[in-house]
Amino acid sequence: MAAVKKADQPTVLRVKLVRSVIGRPPDQRTTVASLGLRRVNQTVELPDTPSTRGMITKVRHLVIVEGEA
Repeated sequence: MAAVKKADQPTVLRVKLVRSVIGRPPDQRTTVASLGLRRVNQTVELPDTPSTRGMITKVRHLVIVEGEA
């Protein structure tokens, strides 16, 4: 079996919810839920894809990207 290069492995982003979704518009609540976040201070690891980046951009005031895992 050939060794997988670091560049061939998909990069992963760690996203943390730092602000509550209470009082936010429904589309922002849905986006946070689509990212897999339920509670404040919860961290999830997501693939670094354009769709994930777009969702993060939409709720950038509620989340932080802790970096690549």
